[in-house]
Amino acid sequence: MIDKLREHESVDFICNTFQIPRSSYYDYKQRQAVIDVERLQLRSQVNQLFNDSRGAAGSRSIVTMLRDRGTHIGRFKVRA
Repeated sequence: MIDKLREHESVDFICNTFQIPRSSYYDYKQRQAVIDVERLQLRSQVNQLFNDSRGAAGSRSIVTMLRDRGTHIGRFKVRA
């Protein structure tokens, strides 16, 4: 949203209006530009396990399957 408004107003003005620090906006922009390959691979594994279970596996089951394959991860990260 800020990117669209940025065409008409300054980032400083927009951030002040929404009461967010400019640094938060620029941090968000920076994180958006970086692709987390490890997270993409993990997401792919989770989706594959979910599809292999025909949509029946929950986060706890998927965590157990991943641990059996040697990947240790918390169940809340699986859900994200």
